[in-house]
Amino acid sequence: MDGEGASSGLAKSAAVKLSEMGERTKQLGTKMRDPHQQRRIILVIVCVALLLDNMLYMVIVPIIPDYLAELESEQSEHVHLVMHPNSSANSTSQDKSIKDNLDVQIGVLFASKAILQLLVNPLSGTFIDRVGYDIPLLIGLSVMFVSTCIFAIGENYATLFVARSLQGLGSAFADTSGIAMIADKYTEESERSTALGIALAFISFGSLVAPPFGGVLYEFAGKKVPFIVLACICLADGFLLLTVIKPFSNRTRENMPVGTPIYKLMIDPYIAVVAGALTVCNIPLAFLEPTIANWMETTMHSSQWEMGLTWLPAFFPHVLGVYITVKLAAKHPHLQWFYGAVGMVIIGASSCTVPACKTFGQLIAPLCGICFGIALVDTALLPTLAFLVDVRHVSVYGSVYAIADISYSVAYAMGPIVAGQIVHNFGFVQLNLGMGLVNVLYAPALLLLRNVCQMKPSYSERDNLLEEAPQGLYDTIKMEERRAKKKGYSSAGNCLPVDENGFDPFRAQRSLSEESSGPEFT
Repeated sequence: MDGEGASSGLAKSAAVKLSEMGERTKQLGTKMRDPHQQRRIILVIVCVALLLDNMLYMVIVPIIPDYLAELESEQSEHVHLVMHPNSSANSTSQDKSIKDNLDVQIGVLFASKAILQLLVNPLSGTFIDRVGYDIPLLIGLSVMFVSTCIFAIGENYATLFVARSLQGLGSAFADTSGIAMIADKYTEESERSTALGIALAFISFGSLVAPPFGGVLYEFAGKKVPFIVLACICLADGFLLLTVIKPFSNRTRENMPVGTPIYKLMIDPYIAVVAGALTVCNIPLAFLEPTIANWMETTMHSSQWEMGLTWLPAFFPHVLGVYITVKLAAKHPHLQWFYGAVGMVIIGASSCTVPACKTFGQLIAPLCGICFGIALVDTALLPTLAFLVDVRHVSVYGSVYAIADISYSVAYAMGPIVAGQIVHNFGFVQLNLGMGLVNVLYAPALLLLRNVCQMKPSYSERDNLLEEAPQGLYDTIKMEERRAKKKGYSSAGNCLPVDENGFDPFRAQRSLSEESSGPEFT
């Protein structure tokens, strides 16, 4: 009897625990279906994807040059022994040619990711506009996972080149769809700026922490371990995406209108100005990354740990820049262009002072200035792209953030190839002065954006750009969603209310905008 009582007690306790687990699972499922909770989880998924992409981009910096040098040395020794088995002559000239060839190989390997990303982005942006954001993000994560695994097992230059190029393909889908998904989920301008600022902080953290992370693990655990760790995180992020968003079962975007073609977005003068600013502000970072280590070794006689930690202190001013810009944009949203212009001036001034530094401590200040300025520009202008699409085109963000990704890719594709040639032909000082001057001279171009915040949605302009009639059903549904989200305020700004009868001043102005060709500015 005692045995039966004990077994029944265990059965009851097990049933209670299972019931509690079931309740917790239901509560978790309810929370995950809540739109506010779901978009937070989506933000986490996107931020992890951006973190992984930038860690994989920079983690090879301390690993690949040393690994390729070992491979090249082994091959040259083998060839030398085969051709000259009894020779012990001085091979200084041969070593020099090997080093020059290795520098070219490393430069091409580093640039291949950005070059392929640059080529694929126009196609990925259009694809994202057609199918939504979730499936392209899953495709990007899958390709990045494969790329990371190839990096781990690759033992020759060709395999590493394929892995690096595949990463560019994955980034073209993951980065663009991730940023576009954030812009789509966060429709309020202040919330959108905050969410994009968080994403930029993860990008910065991934770029700056990856070299010491890769260097330490490579030194103590071998080449494979850093890539295996990143592959595991990528796999976990992909499973979270499948669990939360369910990209193959959630087809809520089927009634989505066709977005503005990417080539028409490129000729929009406002978008072109923003894209140019994103390229110019990232040139100093892209050009200094492959050249500053050699300059430090030549002029400062810096140690390996100093060269490895060159950019790590710059993470903190970058995050500070993101935080300051988000706070300022919430209070003074009409000055987004000004924050970007100030950032470009800071980048220019900091870039010009880099060659004057004589010690590692002195060098930290201008590098922090460059990253602080980049944070101002990116945090101010990335939300502006989404706003421009909202008011001048259709609220579909794949193509416009593909343009932003193209802007970054242009800088990082040129950096490893062009920067070394400029330093060789003109010098490190001239490189920095040129980059600083270009940033300062481009800053006034952002004055063209000073009236952007006063724009109103132009339906007639959208029809002209698309060369087709408005998508009526989608327009109605989208307007109702935005009215509900914004609790009584219309989607184009935080100034014109929607009254309790559902009257929207923008809808009242639609006939006027179609009949007249007056300005879009108030």
